Amino acid sequence: MNGRMCIVSRRSLEPDALVRFVAAPDGRVVPDLKRRLPGRGAHVEARRETVELAVKRRLFSRALKREVSGLETLAADLDSLLLRAALGSLGMARKAGQIITGSAKVDAALRTGKAAATLHASDAAPDGIRKLDGARHAGEVSGRARPTVSFRLFTTDEMSLALGGENVVHAAILPGSAGLALVQRLEALCAYRGEEAGQDTLLPADP
Repeated sequence: MNGRMCIVSRRSLEPDALVRFVAAPDGRVVPDLKRRLPGRGAHVEARRETVELAVKRRLFSRALKREVSGLETLAADLDSLLLRAALGSLGMARKAGQIITGSAKVDAALRTGKAAATLHASDAAPDGIRKLDGARHAGEVSGRARPTVSFRLFTTDEMSLALGGENVVHAAILPGSAGLALVQRLEALCAYRGEEAGQDTLLPADP
């Protein structure tokens, strides 16, 4: 696909940097993440603050050339959609055998360079994250592992449900098509929320 213009910034951006919105038959604005829904589309940079600005400036009615509704929760609805897409991708990566869980196994994958990225639950204990970040750093310093990123986007309950386990707090994403698709989903969610994936983010020791 060629680049599309963001209705807020008026800049032409690559499709992956944008979200397409369309008006449903009832006039409600809905995100079209797969870019398949029929009708006129309005493209907005895939960042929550930009979506909120489009709502504030009432740009959707102008771009879609009709009266629209559902704008009050649009930014939050899109966040939920991106979160569900990432969790679904997490489940697909598990089925493809491209997810490792358990601190000891994740530690080994990080030290030996088998991990493409790391997942920590958003409610994980700082000590556990610090230990695995140390393993990641050790793998990179030894030359056995390339620099990788870590994500903290899901709760323990969300990770456990997606991975079919109990109390899943840490996971390593392995290379492969499903693992790569998952990383892309996670990066998209981070970008939308204005967050950065962690890299070499060793946490300070508890006092």
